[in-house]
Parts: sequence; structure tokens; C-alpha cells
Amino acid sequence: MKHYQKKIYYHDTDAGGVVYYANYLKYLEEARTEYLRAKGIDLKELAKEGIWFVVKNVDITYRVPGRYADTLDIVSEITKTKNVSLEFFQEIKRDAEALVSAKTTLVCVTDKFKPTPIPQEITEKLTS
Repeated sequence: MKHYQKKIYYHDTDAGGVVYYANYLKYLEEARTEYLRAKGIDLKELAKEGIWFVVKNVDITYRVPGRYADTLDIVSEITKTKNVSLEFFQEIKRDAEALVSAKTTLVCVTDKFKPTPIPQEITEKLTS
């Protein structure tokens, strides 16, 4: 489990001062990237090798809006690993209050966007 802090700025919000719903997808992406980086997985370096992790599916639930000037805590954890895919569960919180939860499936693909097995060294880093 990995925590990622996100400060909400005016540009993140709509006219009502609440976080625009699509921005949560960006925050979840940032948190997943930092999760993988903390495990020693550099997505930019993998891309140079022709390996990409792409989003296949996102199941997201919005509960309570985030607001301008909030500091949000995004908790990320991998809940399932398969031959070519990873499943993340993530929750965005303000203090102890859950604002958003999401289940995201990433698929490992080649630079031609064909599914490919997750490299063994990546699997080892994810399970360490």
C-alpha cells in the first residue's frame, strides 16, 4: 500500500469550487505511477524497451466532492496480478473521509499495443 498526497488548486475545480470529476482520473494515474516508482519500476525506461502499461478498465465511485485547497491522500494497492495485467484498488481521502474509490485494470502491451506477459523482473519488484 502506498500513499500519495495531492494538493487541490483552483485549476482543479469547477465553477462551484469542487474538483472536476475527470481530474480524479489524473490523480489516480499520478498515484499509480508513484506506486510503481516506489517499487523500482520506471515507466519511462520500460517504454524505451517497448513495454507499456495501459488502462483497460476503470470502475470509479464518487462519494463526496473534493474542494479547492484540500489536501487529498490517495491510497494505492495492487489487488490482483495476472500474466498480462495488474489490478489496482485506489481510494482518495480527505482526512479519514473517503471521497472516491476506483478499481483500475492495467494491461502490459508491446509498443505495437499487443498484450504481452509482464516481464519477470517487474513481477519480482511488484511482489517484493
